[in-house]
Amino acid sequence: MIKVDCAIVGGGPAGLQAALVLGRARISVALIDDNRPRNAVTHASHSYLTRDGIKPAEFRRIAYEEVLSYPTVTRYEWEAKEITRAENGFVLSGEDGSRVLARKVLVATGLKEILPDVEGLRDCYGKSLFNCPFCDGFELRGQPLAVFSEQPGAYHMVKMISHWSKDLVVCTNGSNSLSEEEKERLRKKNIMVMEQPVTSFVHQEGKLEAIAFADGAILPRSGGFVAPVLQPRADFQATLHYERNELGGIAADSWGNSGVPGLFAAGDAAYVMPSQLIFAAADGARAAMSVVKELIEEEME
Repeated sequence: MIKVDCAIVGGGPAGLQAALVLGRARISVALIDDNRPRNAVTHASHSYLTRDGIKPAEFRRIAYEEVLSYPTVTRYEWEAKEITRAENGFVLSGEDGSRVLARKVLVATGLKEILPDVEGLRDCYGKSLFNCPFCDGFELRGQPLAVFSEQPGAYHMVKMISHWSKDLVVCTNGSNSLSEEEKERLRKKNIMVMEQPVTSFVHQEGKLEAIAFADGAILPRSGGFVAPVLQPRADFQATLHYERNELGGIAADSWGNSGVPGLFAAGDAAYVMPSQLIFAAADGARAAMSVVKELIEEEME
């Protein structure tokens, strides 16, 4: 069994930044990453200083090159299916029998997205349909856009996106995601609300051209934003018994402490929203510093 001071579960910006901080602190690290990043469908990542517009795969390549230059950091390409408590820390297990014994664990597994089951949506997602205006609003500025949301926060989403384009239509897909008061406010701002079910997103190689509705209506659009259901990608609550926050992530303080001795969380695994590279990386750095502090305090006892 591999023995390390800290196991990091997840190789996104939070996990990689944590590994960098820990590597520079000469902490032995097992970085467990199955190479299935949520932003793999995204053509470019934005709003990260010095890396604005970088392709996610290139971001990860550079990050791993930097992180793995530290001799105490080792990457393991498997999925942590189970984490259990042990006398000297935690045991992390993979389906292939891989096991790591770690004094501390930092969970940075991020989110998974559950998209509405509408024809063409997945083909357009990451190319002309997105979920974050701060990430992709600039590229869609001034275009005829759609906001597709079945979620209760639809009104807030529309208000935000209206800053990037005034040519907006809201599609609720037959859901009650908008109150009557909210719909009236949108109409006063000349934002059309289409409540009928959507049958398909018409596109050419992922570039949206129109939205087709069940009643036969066709709405020409060149892009838009979708509100997927976001859930923590990994769930270790049954064995680690941590508290959940209101969005389903691991409840942790601003320094990544979960309240479970030795267990830390960072990035989207902890706060869920806002889902931004720069937020996640900063969170990973803080959590890593907490790990170092705890390990040093234990050595001094």
